[in-house]
Amino acid sequence: MGKTDPLDALAIADFARAQKITTEPWRGAQFLALQRLTLHRLHVVNSIVREKAYALNNIYLKFSELAVINDREERPFSNRYSVTAEGVLTNFLTLEDIAESSLEELVDFVRDKGRNRFVDPEYTAKLLQKAARDSHRLDKVLYEPINLAIASSFNIIQALQQEIKIIDKGIEKQYKGLNANQFQCLLSIPGIGATFSSGILSEIGTITAFSSNDKLAKYAGLTWRIKQSGPYTADVTRMTKTGNKYLNSILATKLLNYFWETPQAS
Repeated sequence: MGKTDPLDALAIADFARAQKITTEPWRGAQFLALQRLTLHRLHVVNSIVREKAYALNNIYLKFSELAVINDREERPFSNRYSVTAEGVLTNFLTLEDIAESSLEELVDFVRDKGRNRFVDPEYTAKLLQKAARDSHRLDKVLYEPINLAIASSFNIIQALQQEIKIIDKGIEKQYKGLNANQFQCLLSIPGIGATFSSGILSEIGTITAFSSNDKLAKYAGLTWRIKQSGPYTADVTRMTKTGNKYLNSILATKLLNYFWETPQAS
């Protein structure tokens, strides 16, 4: 009997009629759809990182101390890209406007922009004025263009952050129909949320595709080179960095965060 499309369809249908098909249909298209969203999310996140780095250059030009202070006790804001920080950078044209403002006005501004979330807005206002006094000065003609550039960067960052929310909703819609048990298992791991779980599933498809932990680790690029010469075997070698780069990035990031947050595990 020759092999033709009608005969193939007939054979498959007859095989299914006899209930001899026990495997589930391959859902590659659904994994691919999820993968496109998770990869696009990574692209948008990288765009935010680049825009923040670019904005920091302009922030340094206008308000040098705000850009370089890393001491938690001395910096006014924990996040240089927060709503309050944006308000300070875009509403005050020059540093003199901040330094010469009355403490009461600055406290009200910080309290309003921070929506009363600052524990001690007066202390924050004092740090802000100190940072303004300690920052280097620019020619007045430069402040307006730099303000415009900073405001534009904040608008871009906010727009991209809104896109992240939309993408996350799309990811949620996709992962709900895929490997519910495996997805819940990933969520049970401390530090692994829905987004990272979706990224992992979109790259490996299903855990049953790997017959051992070693094969999954090799696919993710989480293996180390073997350096051996005669009876000598090196204890410390470099990571191979082969395999799926995106999966490697997800797992490596979470491993670093885990060891950073739990020093006793390192």
